[in-house]
Amino acid sequence: MKVINLMGNKNTYSCNAYLVLGTWNSLSDMNTLVDIGTDGSIVDEIESMNTGVGKHPVEQVVITHNHFDHTGGLPVIRKRYNPKVYALCPFEGVDEVLKDGQTIRMGDSDFEVVRTPGHSSDSLCLYCEKEKVLFSGDTPIRIRTIGGSYSKEFVCALERLAKRNIRTIYPGHDMPIVERVLEIMRTTLANVKSSGCLNSL
Repeated sequence: MKVINLMGNKNTYSCNAYLVLGTWNSLSDMNTLVDIGTDGSIVDEIESMNTGVGKHPVEQVVITHNHFDHTGGLPVIRKRYNPKVYALCPFEGVDEVLKDGQTIRMGDSDFEVVRTPGHSSDSLCLYCEKEKVLFSGDTPIRIRTIGGSYSKEFVCALERLAKRNIRTIYPGHDMPIVERVLEIMRTTLANVKSSGCLNSL
């Protein structure tokens, strides 16, 4: 599996958009965008890449949640590549609604959909057991202090993620997390559970 962080227009506030490809760009791989960004400016980067002979550069899109900095460029991507679009809730441009626990193929690997309501009610993470990779979107993964209010659903989701063997986290913002990943996850879970203020979404 190859993961390419698309930068887009650096003068516009946006999220990390990740292009997930198979290691060998085989015809059976599913070229997938995880999030899109604000304005569709990632198209120029995609066009300059080798995404596989005879393949659509972007065959599907998975949205981690429906905030504008993650979805604003969707009309541009749909017009250019006509991909199938997945998200956890329906909104304009989404073709199929994902379910918690569902498996989706990205690149040459299978990913588990994990609903993580917290940052938004429709937030999700994508976990690949084979690659030990997590796409976290804007789900709070690094919570360093005790305090705040969290939903029971979010705590349950963190408990599930903390049991996974994760070596790399690709967040919606900032650089990939590649060091002390399990320690970070366990610290976050401990701080959330110690906050003692649980609400239902």
